[in-house]
Amino acid sequence: MLSLRQAGYAIDAVIAHSRGASLRKAQKLAEQVGARAAVGVPSMLNADIVWFCVPDGAIASAGAAFDEALSRARKKPPKSPWRGKVALHSSGALTSDELAALRKRGASVGSVHPLMTFVRGSQPSLAGVSFAIEGDEDAVRVARRIVRDLGGSPHLIRKKDKAAYHAWGTFASPLFTALLATTEQVAAAAGVGREAAKQRMIPIMRQTLENYAALDTVGAFSGPIVRGDVDTVKRHLRVLKTVPLARDVYLSLALAALRYLPTKNKAILEKELRSTRG
Repeated sequence: MLSLRQAGYAIDAVIAHSRGASLRKAQKLAEQVGARAAVGVPSMLNADIVWFCVPDGAIASAGAAFDEALSRARKKPPKSPWRGKVALHSSGALTSDELAALRKRGASVGSVHPLMTFVRGSQPSLAGVSFAIEGDEDAVRVARRIVRDLGGSPHLIRKKDKAAYHAWGTFASPLFTALLATTEQVAAAAGVGREAAKQRMIPIMRQTLENYAALDTVGAFSGPIVRGDVDTVKRHLRVLKTVPLARDVYLSLALAALRYLPTKNKAILEKELRSTRG
């Protein structure tokens, strides 16, 4: 929302679902973007665009709640309060059909998902970030304009591809973080504490990402598997018996390396890995 305001968009209201922490968060955000904060759906819908930033499971119910409240406020409206408006949500896995109730009422609906990670204490720039967009024609047109204004890169996506797209994003960040947590456990087995492990891993991780950006996966791949060093891989598997879950991760990623990347002694390595996996 801060990025929208900085890009020149006027924010009318930030709606909280309840009082307490939700309202306090809405009030803080509203103050930052020059908007009003409210609990529940307002009686009038002044904004041209309504963006639902709620958990995936709450998108459809939030849309229905908005429609019900607005319809109740206008006992005899000359037209649907949604006609001519755009309703968006930001789920990466779900499609614009989550807002089908608003589509029936005249809104143009869409989904807009940034391929970016957002965690407390971090405010990443959206410049250069890829956004997956799908939905009704007007909603897609508006969403593409917004993304460009934010400095992002809009990409159309088919509804049927959204689940795979979101799984891809999950590999790129949340599961990558899980891999880092697993790596810390292996470091502990080597007698290295978590903080020290993090500091010592950062240079090699940065260089790996730089290599990937410049050279793709094949050029960035290094280590005993690409060399076909069977004895070293066996040593890894023996010592990782002390960290069983990490060994499972090692086996899966090593088999993926044999499948997707060029390696030496592929048949011998695969036999060793599969026999260990059981």
